[in-house]
Amino acid sequence: MDLDMLNMFVIAGGTLAIPILAFVASFLLWPSALIRIYYWYWRRALGMQVRYANYDDYQFCYSYRGRPGYRPSILMLHGFSAHKDMWLSIVKFLPKNLHLVCVDMPGHEGTTRSDLDDYSISGQAKRIHQFVECIKLNRKPFHLVGTSMGGNVAGVYAAQYPEDICSLTLICPAGLPSTDSKFIKQLRELQESRRIDRIPLIPSTPEEMADMLKLCSYVRFKVPQQILQGLVDVRIPHNEFYRKLFLEIVDEKSRHSLHENMSKIKAPTQVIWGKQDQVLDVSGASVLASAIPDCHVYILENCGHSVVVERPRKTANLILEFLALLHSIDNNKKQA
Repeated sequence: MDLDMLNMFVIAGGTLAIPILAFVASFLLWPSALIRIYYWYWRRALGMQVRYANYDDYQFCYSYRGRPGYRPSILMLHGFSAHKDMWLSIVKFLPKNLHLVCVDMPGHEGTTRSDLDDYSISGQAKRIHQFVECIKLNRKPFHLVGTSMGGNVAGVYAAQYPEDICSLTLICPAGLPSTDSKFIKQLRELQESRRIDRIPLIPSTPEEMADMLKLCSYVRFKVPQQILQGLVDVRIPHNEFYRKLFLEIVDEKSRHSLHENMSKIKAPTQVIWGKQDQVLDVSGASVLASAIPDCHVYILENCGHSVVVERPRKTANLILEFLALLHSIDNNKKQA
């Protein structure tokens, strides 16, 4: 082998080694960086673009794909301590010509966090309305989707701003009185032992993160220790805010916000719930069905609270089928 050939192999080997070593180093030393890269990659792969919108001195961060068209735009509200990228697993199964908007909820990720802000459910609904007006999403009624805390906010939004939306999807929403879940029982035990600082949904160690994943999911994901550490590292800087927010949304002012507003919801509503939800009991679905006139309920077998993660394809298909049904009904009315 001549010297030129040898040099070529050395250069080629070095070129390949650098990204491989960088990946291994990130995985072992900076797993949180790897998680951020993961979300960045999937946003790009799925065509989601990140943008910012300002309302006075308040900044909203959101991602979007597509443009408004003849079909309703879709606005997605994530749950407690999550962020806009949690919807990527569902975005993957939605048509690229749909106009999708995923916003960071107040205080989360890239959206403004202020000690002076009102983080009650009604306060968050007001902020989301400001966001909608900022990007002029309500020029035409849109479809609103919310999960968990975001479902609570979405339901209250639908009740308070009925002219903005044409339909609603609530996925395991909070804000309802229902049968005690495993999570609610854990909270009660912590309150009785005066250890409310150890909220199961606010992990600060890899072990607590693993316990939270087990609580939220029926499917048992095998998550490597380094990834668990990365997930914790990403959250720890925000845990003080999460505690404040949690106490705000379980306070009397917000605890049953959806229940108090559900009779005002006039838009066609879809409810999706995991049958094995250990965070918010599935009995909440029947509470909504009894109060909202045009309510379609879907209970997913072998699924927990993290419906978006556990059953993304099924959830995306249910949303699309619901929108298609409403479109068909609307056409029939016009022809009648």
